[in-house]
Amino acid sequence: MKVLILTPRTETVGGVQRYAKTLIEAFEDLLGAENVSRVTLPEAETHGNRPRIGFSTRFWFTCRALRQAVRFRPDLIICCHVGLAPVGWLVHVAIGRPYWVIAYGIDVWRRLPSVKKKALQRAAKILSLSDFTGKQVVELHGVAGERALTLTPCVAQEGWLTLSPAEGPLAGLGLEGSRVILTVARLAASERYKGHDVVLRSLPSVIKCVPELKYLIVGDGDDRPRLEELVQDLRLQNHVVFLGEVRDDALLAACYRACDVFILPARTIIDERDPKGEGFGIVYLEAMTFGKPLIAPNYGAPADIIRHGQHGLLVDPEDSKAIADALTDLLTHPNKAHDMGQAGSEWVKQRYSYQSFCARLREILAAPATTGGQA
Repeated sequence: MKVLILTPRTETVGGVQRYAKTLIEAFEDLLGAENVSRVTLPEAETHGNRPRIGFSTRFWFTCRALRQAVRFRPDLIICCHVGLAPVGWLVHVAIGRPYWVIAYGIDVWRRLPSVKKKALQRAAKILSLSDFTGKQVVELHGVAGERALTLTPCVAQEGWLTLSPAEGPLAGLGLEGSRVILTVARLAASERYKGHDVVLRSLPSVIKCVPELKYLIVGDGDDRPRLEELVQDLRLQNHVVFLGEVRDDALLAACYRACDVFILPARTIIDERDPKGEGFGIVYLEAMTFGKPLIAPNYGAPADIIRHGQHGLLVDPEDSKAIADALTDLLTHPNKAHDMGQAGSEWVKQRYSYQSFCARLREILAAPATTGGQA
């Protein structure tokens, strides 16, 4: 089998890019690199705070995809984003081969332009990162349920755990002798749904029971000044550490090792104009890799992968009291927290390894082909 992959750039940082890169590697491992070809979308230009793909870039990409399809004669076309689905549909019309579309999260939780919706409906398969997103694809866009499948991301557990220690940069942060909770997420005003502020508001009551608490925040963005001001208002200066953006894997691994609890109470809002939420949440798997118990939202894609009471605690992400109670519970019952962390680590090994990713992709490839709508 030969596969043509239409993909955004995979060299940049981001969940879409990381997933696309893993998918390409898996296809090459399963089919042989000589049977996998890809056409990469040029990097988007930024206008204001939003990336935009200009008409000339889209036209160039479409022409290149068509030309490569004619030359390579693939048996299957993969569109690594719903934004590329119309090009996949056009290639399908041109060469008569089926195409699949990858659905991440908010990209398909909203109303789509007509051409994207039709391209999604005509795809042979839609691979969603979570069952939650797959359900939205079916309910919001009229895709037949048998064509909406799940292919969850993976985490390279062995690679994470064998990274050389990089605790040095953490030495001056005052974490020694503290009970550390950790959040890894961008501090963007457009992503306030991640819940940093709700966690901060929960801390005063937690500190009454756990006075040695430190909240380590990894990430940066335009919402940081607001959160720093909130820390001042709540008088949490001695308990909150903003580490900023961390690009070094060894340092990020050190942050996971240093924490006692990982927390990201991200809200999920399904709105046809402005949806919010985590399409999957790879950081949860990263924390579980290091045997850390989680506090996560009880609704949305993260609830698909985290078992309440086994890997951590699922809470109402808008309820600061519920978050405070969960934090206090895990921080004052270290044996319970340890057992949850170990169970989560085993869960990741079993379900979210690269080998599991490849096995699931092989299963999807072997499944009987389904037919999308008429071209």
